[in-house]
Amino acid sequence: MRDTRNAISLTTISALGLTQIIGYGTLYYSFSILAPGMAKDLGITLEQVFGVFSASLFIGGLSAPVIGRQMDRAGAATVLTVGSVLSALTLALCAWSPSVAVFALAIVLLEISSGMVQYQAAFAALVESDPKTASRSITYLTLIGGFASTIFWPISSALMEYLSWREIYLAFAALNLLVCMPLHFWMMRRGKAANARGATRERERVIGVIPPEARRGAMIVVSAAFAILGFTLASILAHMVPMLGNLGLGTAAVVIGSLFGPAQVLSRLINMIFGTRLSPPMLAVISAALMVTGIVILGLSGSWLPGAVAFAICVGLGSGINSIAQGSLPLYLFGSDGYGAITGKMAAARLAMAAAAPFVFAMAMEQIGIGLSLFATAALGTVGMAAFVSVSMATRQNPVTVG
Repeated sequence: MRDTRNAISLTTISALGLTQIIGYGTLYYSFSILAPGMAKDLGITLEQVFGVFSASLFIGGLSAPVIGRQMDRAGAATVLTVGSVLSALTLALCAWSPSVAVFALAIVLLEISSGMVQYQAAFAALVESDPKTASRSITYLTLIGGFASTIFWPISSALMEYLSWREIYLAFAALNLLVCMPLHFWMMRRGKAANARGATRERERVIGVIPPEARRGAMIVVSAAFAILGFTLASILAHMVPMLGNLGLGTAAVVIGSLFGPAQVLSRLINMIFGTRLSPPMLAVISAALMVTGIVILGLSGSWLPGAVAFAICVGLGSGINSIAQGSLPLYLFGSDGYGAITGKMAAARLAMAAAAPFVFAMAMEQIGIGLSLFATAALGTVGMAAFVSVSMATRQNPVTVG
């Protein structure tokens, strides 16, 4: 029986891993590559394109608590299935958009559907499946999902040589509809069938280390920390390849940017093998420190190739661990009950801050230059790191209990 459950768990993680690669690759990572083509085609500036993207991130953040509550009520796999259909439809709407207004609406809807198919929903599906093993499963899932940028940045760049951004978005819509939706639907049907047969065992709950009377304050600190680091990371990711090119790295920018994905995977692999003794708060601290270090290195090194490589690797390592922390830290602190609603609230704060990042960072680079923009972003990231340090110190002596 245990071997059967392990096989089912591995199959679920593998299916979610593939859908996360496609979800992040088509709905997020490809945008910075396709944005110049969008701006030229629609007759607007690149800053305006990223302004629309920022607005969509903000509205997507507002929808996160609603999506989280629906995951607790209807099941995360159901939300994932519906989200895959909506993602395909909104990608197609974006590709068709005959005007800037329709394009803006499509991008907003795209971000809402993204919240239904990316890590927030996938983590909730793993917690629903088995709270006790969810932290380990989250690490495995993010290990696979880390290949999204490595796969889709080069793919998007290569496709731009032969197809328009509209045609690329139509191809991405087909991936979401024909690959992701059936896998999510299979997960939904399997879960419902197991419940109907009464085959689902009574799973133990994870009880968080934060007592109920202290949760409000802890939620504020942790949400603020994730929001600040979300802003820092979104600023870099939205502009990584074009920014490296503008620094003078030329065609090497895409290759350097592609190191981000393997570095994410490497950090998750290291954590999976050696990080079992590290608490989720400490993982969050390490992730923030790596991201800040990488940004500072690029700010100091400029067009120096080894510095740019170190930047991409450090930011990738930090981002990889940060993704694990986003799923495991709420479970560690607040437990498995109402996990969807809790992570929805935290995602709202993170996405609301990240919403402004692409536009603000683009304007900053325009007004004060890339170097000063990088140092300002690193300083902000340091504030988030300090918040995680405070959480780590407060929970250091409190092990997670199961009941």
